[in-house]
Amino acid sequence: MAEKTPLSTNESAHQGGGGGGQPGAEDRTIAEIKSTTLKYLEQIYAAHASSTDKQWHKDTIVEFLHHRQADKVTDPSSAEMAAHDLLDLAGFLRYMTSSATDALAPPLDQDLSYPLASYYISSSHNTYLTGNQLSSDSNADAYRNVLLRGCRCVEIDVWNGDDSDVESSDSSSDSSVDEDAKEIKAIRKASRREKLASKLPGSLTSRLEKTSLGKRITGKGVAEAVPATKKKEKEEASTSRRETAPLKKSPSPQAIAVEPRVLHGYTLTKEISFREVCEAIKESAFVVTDLPLIVSLEVHCSQPQQEAMVRIIREVWADLLLPHPDDDAKFLPAPGDLRRKILVKVKYAPSDAPALKAEEESTSPPETKGDPKSKTAAQQKVKKASKIIQALSALGVYTRGVSFKSLSQPEAKMPTHIFSLSEGGVAEIHESEAAQLFEHNREYLMRTYPSGMRIGSSNLDPETFWRKGIQIVALNWQKWDEGMMLNEGMFVGTGGYVLKPEGYRGRKPVVVGTTDGDDEGKKEETVAPVPASETILHQTLDLNITVLAAQNLPLPEKDDKESGFKPYVKVELHTEPPYDEHLTISHAGTNTSKASPTSTRAKEGEYKAHTKTQRGVHPDFKSEVLAVAKGVSGVVPELAFVRFLVKDDEIGRDDLAAWACVRLDRLRTGYRFVHLLDQEGTESEGVLLVKIDKKLA
Repeated sequence: MAEKTPLSTNESAHQGGGGGGQPGAEDRTIAEIKSTTLKYLEQIYAAHASSTDKQWHKDTIVEFLHHRQADKVTDPSSAEMAAHDLLDLAGFLRYMTSSATDALAPPLDQDLSYPLASYYISSSHNTYLTGNQLSSDSNADAYRNVLLRGCRCVEIDVWNGDDSDVESSDSSSDSSVDEDAKEIKAIRKASRREKLASKLPGSLTSRLEKTSLGKRITGKGVAEAVPATKKKEKEEASTSRRETAPLKKSPSPQAIAVEPRVLHGYTLTKEISFREVCEAIKESAFVVTDLPLIVSLEVHCSQPQQEAMVRIIREVWADLLLPHPDDDAKFLPAPGDLRRKILVKVKYAPSDAPALKAEEESTSPPETKGDPKSKTAAQQKVKKASKIIQALSALGVYTRGVSFKSLSQPEAKMPTHIFSLSEGGVAEIHESEAAQLFEHNREYLMRTYPSGMRIGSSNLDPETFWRKGIQIVALNWQKWDEGMMLNEGMFVGTGGYVLKPEGYRGRKPVVVGTTDGDDEGKKEETVAPVPASETILHQTLDLNITVLAAQNLPLPEKDDKESGFKPYVKVELHTEPPYDEHLTISHAGTNTSKASPTSTRAKEGEYKAHTKTQRGVHPDFKSEVLAVAKGVSGVVPELAFVRFLVKDDEIGRDDLAAWACVRLDRLRTGYRFVHLLDQEGTESEGVLLVKIDKKLA
């Protein structure tokens, strides 16, 4: 995947992702109708018009809205049209180009009074990266970008500050010192390459060596480019300068405090300062929504640098932080009670846990500190000591990170704990304890993230993990693939929080009484949990989509000739497979099934169909009917998605031109326009005119 600079603030506001970004269904209209689309709208109008005056009368208007569009005349989007006694063609076209005919229904007003664990939360993985996981740049703008697109959980990997990166305030320097500094930097970079290369499997390293990315990692093709004689001459010249140069008296450089940095450890990713990231988060955290933001800290710092982290967090986020509670929470709070607050997710250090002493912290040799499998005596010595200082751990009020051992470990019943597991880790638990995993996630928070082998920043299938009740499914937002499209379908227009369906939620605490409190007259509330429904409503689905026409389709990336564009529309239904066909995901996050040759099911719970190929950016698809699903059982509408993909019919791989993803419970029926995003997830003027027939029973 090519590395891309994060979009500007204005551009990010028009990009999808999940929660904010692109406008909701209530804001999307069509400015102009092309001839290929207009002819179908005229046909629809004529088919319902009176034979005498060629207009729509009141009964026709109400009939069309109720029975064809399945809308209520009292809905704000339909009220204007329903108010007419007569409707001419111009009035019908105004209706059809308004937001009332968007295939995506606006989100319902959400109940934000349930505990945090009862919501899916739009989340980002390694937020700071702009490209692949091994050598891309880190950028504070990446945080601004995802937050303006509606993300509500970001990740920061924090490491010790590098003294060599702290510049002196005195700009004068001797050239020989510059040369030495460059040599030292080169040695450090080579060492970093060697460390990274040693951590990759041999088969992967050999494949990577043939690519530009591999050469950067292994250093091959770089060192060889410098002839040995030139290296020797440079070394001799450097030695000569150091021996003959007279000593100079130079002013002492002004000391600058070293602050923690953010990067992907043991890789060649570029770094940024922790302070800069915190400032970017403060700037954009509550621009598109005031719902709480979770900041997941992965801390790899020494104690002094952790103290610097605490100082920076308190300085920059100040009143956005939660106050420290007097007692541990008995229930997780509701997102509606945490508006404009930053929740810090950090490793939990119990108050009675011994702190890691400075001298013990540095007893392990550098090469073993980063290896979780090494078992040196020094590591055994400090096994029970907390590496997280109390001041930093205390910032994790409702999101206390706990290392996962089992679903029955004591901390698994602590209301404020949160487990973080890779996609493979979740797969292992699901294989042996599927029911226990689901029950845990009804009451408590869990986070999952992509496998470390996804070096190109590809994404896992989020719905697989949402179905297991996992609230925080972290994705690589810089990579537009199926995973991010489904994330857009789940969260668009919601503010980044979606209430789980019934049967997936946990108990809801309610106030059952109050008693007199302290001398200041404060009342103490008695709270008790209300049992949650354990019944999950599964339905049977029939879905047919008639594709009439399209207009203003964006071209695929790097294509600039409309004449060579041959689009077709592919529609996919993503849903839970029937119980007898439910296949366990593999540790790599892929499916182990093979679809029947005669079935429309492409993979786990996915059904698909596509149109014939047409030409141009305003194609006529000739009312082709796509039978996407017939009698598909076990469907939970809140966890099923319909993807519309516009692709270019080419020899070999068909490039993506545009797409849309709509959650099934928000997919409107009748004559609708599907508003498309381009391959970068940005709003386009492209639309599909379709007729949607959806039946759930």
